[in-house]
This record gives sequence, C-alpha cells and structure tokens, in this order.
Amino acid sequence: MMLPFAASLEFVHTYSLIHDDLPAMDDDDYRRGRLTNHKVYGDGMAILAGDALLTMAFELCCHHADHNGVTANQQLHIVRELSYGSGHQGMVGGQVMDIQAENREVELAHLQKIHSHKTGQLIRASVRIGGIIGGASSIQLESLTGYAEDIGLAFQIADDVLNMVGTREELGKDAGTDEQRGKKTYPSFFGIDGARQLGKECVERAVKRLESFDHQADPLRHIATYIIERRS
Repeated sequence: MMLPFAASLEFVHTYSLIHDDLPAMDDDDYRRGRLTNHKVYGDGMAILAGDALLTMAFELCCHHADHNGVTANQQLHIVRELSYGSGHQGMVGGQVMDIQAENREVELAHLQKIHSHKTGQLIRASVRIGGIIGGASSIQLESLTGYAEDIGLAFQIADDVLNMVGTREELGKDAGTDEQRGKKTYPSFFGIDGARQLGKECVERAVKRLESFDHQADPLRHIATYIIERRS
C-alpha cells in the first residue's frame, strides 16, 4: 500500500538532485560517488530526466486507490501534500531563495526560512503523507508535522557540517562547496561545534513530539537520531 507513495517521494527527491547538480544551479560533478546525470548524458537529458521523474511521481500517487486501503479522499490529500512540499511554497521556493542568497549577507532567520522550504517541506510532506495513510487524527498529524519540521532542520544542519568536514569519499560528492559558492550555513553562524549542538537539540525536540505514540513510532525516533549522526 505504501510503496507507490514512498516511491513518488523519492522520484521528487531524485529529480531535485538531478536539477540541483546542473551548471545553472550548483554545478556539481559528482553525486553519490558517481558522475552527475548531466556529466554523463548532457544538460538537456538531465533536465528532461528530472521533468519525467516529477510528473511520474504524481502519476504514481493516482494509482491504487480504494483496493489498496487508500480512499480517494486520502489520495487527494496526499497529492496536495506532495504538491505543496515540492512546489513554489516548498522545495522549489526554497531553491529560489537559496540562489538569491548566494554571495549575500543574510540573517539567521532568512537562512532558516530558506532551508525550512528547500529541505524541510519535502520531509514534512513525507511524514504527513505517512500519517494520512495511517489514519492519523488531527492532533496526531500536528505532532507529526512538528516532528518533521524539527528533523528537517536537523538534516540541513548536518548537511552544512558535513559539507565542511566531510570528504568526497564519505559524501559521494565534492566537499567545501558551500563556502566556494558564498553560501551562508549554520556553521558560519554558530561554528561547527555550535551547529552540531543545535542539530542535537532539534533531534531531542523531534523525539519529544512523539511521546504520545507507542513503539510503532520507533522507526521515526531512529530516523531522527540517524539524521544527526550520519556521515554522508
């Protein structure tokens, strides 16, 4: 039941990485230890691959209603969540702000706004979609939303730290690129140790939001911990 919706989120995620790596965006040569899509197939094919993945994500969301335990109303709600999380009010909007902020002085509040959209909204959509399929109450969905926003921030903080201290072998892509592009990051505001502490606080807050859930929420607790401890 969950697989088509989980795959749709990964389709959106992968499309965003393909487009992020393009010369007009972050201009990266490596992703997950391999040459980026445009380096192998050219810019045009990379753009089209991303376009195809994005549209296929919504096609996947439109299959398997009712007979797989997902009602048409839930399906509509899922499509709305994915649209919001990936579109101009979510990931794409955050990417726009991120490009505009390059080589500019930005305040911490603006950095948080960028990443709450660029990174956080798709994570938020992922968690909320799981809640919708699982029949979460409005109160439970609110708790899950807060959890998702906290781990979204923790994920970005961890990314910023890894970009400074990681290696190409660990990250699967070039390190130190944020500084080269003139991007403000959490370590640039708090230092590496301060950013790590902020990430830990986000994880602690996220896990606390799950107190009303039983052991079935343990995978979410483990994900929160993994996000801040990962090396890639």
